[in-house]
Amino acid sequence: MCVSNVRYKRPTADEAKRMKQLLGYLTYRDSRDQGVKLVAGQERWIDHGMGGSVGEIAQRCDDLRSNHVLTFSLVINPNPGLVALIPQEQREAFVRELTENTVDGFFAARGLDTGCEYSYVTHHRLTDDPQEPGLHNPHTHVVLPGTVWSEEHGERVNLYFSQRQKADHIALLHEVTEAGMADLLDRFVGPDWEQRYDALEAIRAVQLGISAGEPHGYHLTDAGEEVPFWGGARQVDEAHCAVGYYLPVADAAGAVSIRFRPVATGLDREYAEQLAAVVGGGLHEYPHLDQLALYREVLNGLLAEGDFDLGPEQPGVPPTPDFDR
Repeated sequence: MCVSNVRYKRPTADEAKRMKQLLGYLTYRDSRDQGVKLVAGQERWIDHGMGGSVGEIAQRCDDLRSNHVLTFSLVINPNPGLVALIPQEQREAFVRELTENTVDGFFAARGLDTGCEYSYVTHHRLTDDPQEPGLHNPHTHVVLPGTVWSEEHGERVNLYFSQRQKADHIALLHEVTEAGMADLLDRFVGPDWEQRYDALEAIRAVQLGISAGEPHGYHLTDAGEEVPFWGGARQVDEAHCAVGYYLPVADAAGAVSIRFRPVATGLDREYAEQLAAVVGGGLHEYPHLDQLALYREVLNGLLAEGDFDLGPEQPGVPPTPDFDR
């Protein structure tokens, strides 16, 4: 549902320099490829005691560091598939509230009634997952100090994140994040959000089922291997479907699974599935070609020319494409 990661930097000169570079990056970019257009009067950082600018936050990290930690940083990243259920104009409010509830709830669950200073910035990057690229992926980066005020000791004490069996703070952070995510989805989407997400997953499972049949064609690799593929569609969200193809893909560990690769998105489901079936169904007549390249070329050509641009209001069976033109 939501990923929450923890990292830290040590109080050394090199780490302090890297921290300032990181703060600058978080301030002026949403990702490696996406810059941010700053707007006068709109603060980038939300200040809960650690400052509202690179200079202020860096100074607070230095002032509140421990002997071992200069700063902790959290990333709170909701599942883009669940975010897609939330109206576009409400997503920033959702991720901000999720962040504040998570941080405050986490320290309350640890018995730190006074809480902890923090500042965070919201990023609005797009996903780069090859299976579903371009989904809105709002998330936050949170900066925490190396120490926290203790009422019991009457002074600041070291802040730490333990993973011991009796006090697994990482597991606790994940539990608080997941519970907060579910509560907010109930409010921002509705109590049926889980059923709606499961319905999307069920559609995707049916669409993936096309890979149980005979391949539509084969992709010729540079090594001369023939990789099977199936022309098909994959539901992106409740309103949009992508047309593309399924093929076996190996992960970093070498495990192979069938994954989808989109060619075009923003289509009606029935229309996308019909389009993939019609184009994929004619590839067997061209066994001497790289059929995947042909499949992609025909799809892109037809969509560009508007031959199949019926729109979601006018779904219908597309005509058989001319593969020889």
